Amino acid sequence: MWYIGTSEWESNVMNQKGSESSLYQRLGGIYPIAAVVDDFIDRIMVDPRLNANPLVEEAHHRVSKAGFKYLVTEMVGWATGGPQKYTGRSMAESHKDLKITANEWTAFLDDFHQTMQAFDVPGAEEAELVAIINSTRGDIVVETADSAQRD
Repeated sequence: MWYIGTSEWESNVMNQKGSESSLYQRLGGIYPIAAVVDDFIDRIMVDPRLNANPLVEEAHHRVSKAGFKYLVTEMVGWATGGPQKYTGRSMAESHKDLKITANEWTAFLDDFHQTMQAFDVPGAEEAELVAIINSTRGDIVVETADSAQRD
């Protein structure tokens, strides 16, 4: 068995930190979380559904994959109740110019689900992780005429 790991998101994090058995603990801590993040980032960086958005594709080539994995690992550790402190930019700031569509968000979640399956993450823990991820949707997905045309 594998153990992994805006205001609504911070609320979810604070609820985790106060619980007896945090999601972070149930996922096994930072090392298993880092392994899963490694797989997930590799998966999204090459997903043609995401890279069809030229702004996303450019961002995937502009950022250091290792640095990106580090920040996502740090964020997941923090968001699931671990001792890590997320030091990256806000979701709104880091995604504001990418014009990510609802369809791209769905593809992103599909990649996430594939990673969860690859590591046999239990359904309850996956659901909690998806809830954390979905709490960031409003900061990431844009609903504009430009993005609607790409969908």
